[in-house]
Amino acid sequence: MPRVTTLLPATEDAIPIRCVDAAGWPALAAELPPLAAAFARASGFEAKPGRTALLPGQDGALSLVLFGVEAGGRSDPFAVGRLPEALPEGTYRLEGLPGDPALAALAWRLSGYRFGRYRERAAPKARLVAPEGVDAAEIDRIADAVAAGRDLVNTPANDLGPAEIEAAARALAARFGAACTVISGEALEQGFPLIAAVGRASPRAPRLIDLTWGASDAPRVTLVGKGVVFDTGGLDIKPSAAMLLMKKDMAGAAVALAAAEMVMGAGLPLRLRVLIPTVENAVAGDAFRPGDVLASRRGLTVEIGNTDAEGRLILADALSLADEEAPELVFDFATLTGAARVALGPDLPALFTEDDALAAELAATGLVVHDPVWRMPLWAPYASLLDSKVADLNNVSGGPFAGAVTAALFLRRFAPAAKTHVHLDLYGWNPSTKPGRPEGGEVQTARLVYALLKSRYAVPSAARSAS
Repeated sequence: MPRVTTLLPATEDAIPIRCVDAAGWPALAAELPPLAAAFARASGFEAKPGRTALLPGQDGALSLVLFGVEAGGRSDPFAVGRLPEALPEGTYRLEGLPGDPALAALAWRLSGYRFGRYRERAAPKARLVAPEGVDAAEIDRIADAVAAGRDLVNTPANDLGPAEIEAAARALAARFGAACTVISGEALEQGFPLIAAVGRASPRAPRLIDLTWGASDAPRVTLVGKGVVFDTGGLDIKPSAAMLLMKKDMAGAAVALAAAEMVMGAGLPLRLRVLIPTVENAVAGDAFRPGDVLASRRGLTVEIGNTDAEGRLILADALSLADEEAPELVFDFATLTGAARVALGPDLPALFTEDDALAAELAATGLVVHDPVWRMPLWAPYASLLDSKVADLNNVSGGPFAGAVTAALFLRRFAPAAKTHVHLDLYGWNPSTKPGRPEGGEVQTARLVYALLKSRYAVPSAARSAS
């Protein structure tokens, strides 16, 4: 269904939000009408980052909002995301913004997200006029895709199983005229034995979702998202505290779908493929076991050192399928290792790739769009930690060191033909509310990957007009 545009066109009635730093505040204060200046002094306004003051006009109605920003261009690019909750209902416009106006507008939109499936949660009623020169439709498309992904991550496993992820993928495909096929049952067992093994203990059948969009002769880009709807750890069961957020173990799938929505919504000239292996890692009599040796789609045999390292197993089969058509770019997204969180924290996904130029481009783009990543090494000598005495490789190293690196090295074995493979190990959750990032599910790296693909493949406007 069509999305509602929530950035508004310019209007003279919009209440100005004047961004000001400490150095600029004395001059601005001197320019204010006497009543507004007196009110600012009485309220103790200081032009410190995040501070606000609502100033009245002669009629007593709100006429100006002061918003403190950091001097010298060091402001958080999402700082404006503090404002929707702080302001009364009305229409506003930004003035004197020190950073990127598109990021400010996006932060406003993203801050308005609410997960209201089980309890009504009122969204902020403050509305923003699109800053001059900002593509409001683009901002709304991105914000809507992020919201859809957040909804998936926030939905608990009792209402979000493999079938529901399939339904979300099919709905997205229908919106954009994409093809969507699903492999399950005997075909999954025969063609994707790792996915089938991980998901067989759950009454909710595992499956592989395969969405394709775009011209067949366009550059091939494949997104692979880990879709573990809940991870008990299997027979290597997690302690109860470690299960509390395991509904978010499918965040990689949500990221892939959100990025795909952005790509298709923008009409990028790509042949896009989205592969989502989706399972529930449950405990039952037929659960896969530590010590089992499983076949994989690629033909490599895998000894199971730990059933709680299931995400890399399902990704391995999906990556093998992706690799069969040798795409130009393969991205996989996964809430894969606690080791990455220990190293980088929840806000900074780990980036792994052998392509130095692409790694630098991704890091730089992440800073520009405020969706950061940090590169970690695919240190080849650590591959020996995955050696097995009975199979081609083990799914874990068996030791405490370099867990995120060995997981990435495991995945790399299953995508040898891809021109470039990027593995993104992300948390998928905002532990606390920050501007533009409400507490809860988050589709980290979706905006980053979209921005990179747009910069690489978007048709220049001059070429479009000439065609």
